[in-house]
Amino acid sequence: MIVSAGAGRTTPAPESSLPLSSRASSVIAFDRVGKRYRSLTGREVRALDELTLELRVGEVVGLAGPNGAGKSTLIALLMGFLAPTEGTVRIGGLDPRRFIERHGIGYLSELVNIPPAWRVVEALRRYALLAGVPAASRDARVDELITQLGLEEHRGKRVRQLSKGNLQRLGLAQALLHDEHVLVLDEPTHGLDPVWTQRFRDVVNALRRDDRLILIASHNLDELARLADRVVILDRGRLQRIVDIRSDAAPRSGDATPYRIALARGEEYLASLFPTAHAVGHGEFQVDDATLESINERLAQLIARGALVSAVYPVHTALEQQFRDAVGATEDQR
Repeated sequence: MIVSAGAGRTTPAPESSLPLSSRASSVIAFDRVGKRYRSLTGREVRALDELTLELRVGEVVGLAGPNGAGKSTLIALLMGFLAPTEGTVRIGGLDPRRFIERHGIGYLSELVNIPPAWRVVEALRRYALLAGVPAASRDARVDELITQLGLEEHRGKRVRQLSKGNLQRLGLAQALLHDEHVLVLDEPTHGLDPVWTQRFRDVVNALRRDDRLILIASHNLDELARLADRVVILDRGRLQRIVDIRSDAAPRSGDATPYRIALARGEEYLASLFPTAHAVGHGEFQVDDATLESINERLAQLIARGALVSAVYPVHTALEQQFRDAVGATEDQR
């Protein structure tokens, strides 16, 4: 499904009345939010449970979790598609639907669904009309996004002729039409090739502003680590932890984690210094449960013996390790 940015909005509020500014401490607030469903068998399912969370203006926030963690429910509550069973959800102090009606939200859904008979340029012009883009600048804005997202050669094609990646870029263009202050992007790199996955990072960096909040839900932890300031990890409907990417960008002193060591020469010295090392490829070895201190000390000895080290890196990024720890803790309770 795809929802046009700001669709259904009433007369736009003047810029000065928008509740998003660098002075605001938070824009999106979940206060003890719970959401319950009844399964077909009548069993109660708690999709979200006691969720308290604040997302601040000026930041890019990632949302991560395994399937069934509650990410889709959180987004549905944020967009006003669902109402919470308990607690409150507020955007700029307003109920989500009221905020969207007054100010709009740029939203890319996980499944992009645009009428297949529409042509690319026609689809964006229609969504721009719904989003409230002024008529005088509508065509220019559509052309700008078509260029920015590499859709020039596809502008006259019907939607059904687009590849999955091109359809995803069209969906992203739709979400960006009205230059909203809140952007919610659900699996935005799904279907993108490696080139456009990298270019998406440039798009997000260009969108960063002191008066804008960007929420990105993704299974791609590497992308979230590159893009986000903080990453919210959910599992089993509960907030497990919030990772601050800037302060947790590297392994911490004393933490044991697996490392990979690539050698151009000197493999014969490895076993004596790293007795648990095992080969994982040509000239590459994995050392399990090494601390930052121990691997530095042993690498110095390895180099002193004549080894030539071409690369050293943790097997898991800091975010991946935090995710494994957070989700593993709930796995033990299943």
